[in-house]
Amino acid sequence: MNTLDIDMNLLRLFEAVYRLGSVSHAAEALGLSQPAASQGLTRLRLALHDALFVRAAGRMRPTLRAERLAAVVLPSLGAIHEVLREDHSFDALNSRMTLRLHMSDIGEARLLPELMEALHQQAPGMLVQTHPLQHHEIADALETGAIHFALGYLPSVTGIERMELLHDSYAVVVRAGHPLLAAGNGKMTAEKLRKLQYVAVRSHAETIRILRQLGLDDRLVLTSAHFLALPAIIARTDLAAVMPRAIALGFMDPQRYAVLPEPLPRSTFNVSLHWSRRFEKDPAHRWLRELFKVLFNSPVSP
Repeated sequence: MNTLDIDMNLLRLFEAVYRLGSVSHAAEALGLSQPAASQGLTRLRLALHDALFVRAAGRMRPTLRAERLAAVVLPSLGAIHEVLREDHSFDALNSRMTLRLHMSDIGEARLLPELMEALHQQAPGMLVQTHPLQHHEIADALETGAIHFALGYLPSVTGIERMELLHDSYAVVVRAGHPLLAAGNGKMTAEKLRKLQYVAVRSHAETIRILRQLGLDDRLVLTSAHFLALPAIIARTDLAAVMPRAIALGFMDPQRYAVLPEPLPRSTFNVSLHWSRRFEKDPAHRWLRELFKVLFNSPVSP
């Protein structure tokens, strides 16, 4: 027999005889008959050209070749069993994994507070890193494991798994006391929207698309790289911003900002969780997907 063709079951038999010092006890532990265990040990002896075990003082004692083999086989079998056990459970409480996510800055503001609160309670040793990527980079990053999940409205990212989490729409935000609010009954018409000047964030191309779709792209006076500066700009000027309604309602101080009541046409979108099928059955991955579902899988209130 070629040593490369040795049946894994023969190595399991070897491990049991080495550990128990008895062919009969090894057979019982593996659910084999005594003759089947003896025949298996004979096959292994012939393949390796070594007796492997000799009887001494009422016990099967390993030869020097068997000791060398045990030094490799025992930890290898243990590692295989450990990996197979890992497929069934994930110890979140004691996990030290680093969770890597793609999120935009608005996504961080909307999702990270609840996520970090839940992880602090359920997986306190888990680290979190966000890695904002270009949309064309996301699928490859998920496939290679560079990131575990991507969260957001990512219609251009294809060929991966996804689960819808949040349903939202875009809204127009102005400062509290804006002249437009005081001028009418609150109903926003296309004519009133036309009177506004807008700020937008370059990385959130969807907001720029909406302005273009409404014929308002020529009213765009500031395009910034990041979302962080927009609230202060809105509060100090009569400029308006298009942003997700959930962000506007949840993070904008109503004493300083107002969300225009009329929904923008064709501006609804879904925030989804994206991942690679390669990691579908990974226990940590499954646990995290369920956590995201529990935390965020609900519609945004109007």
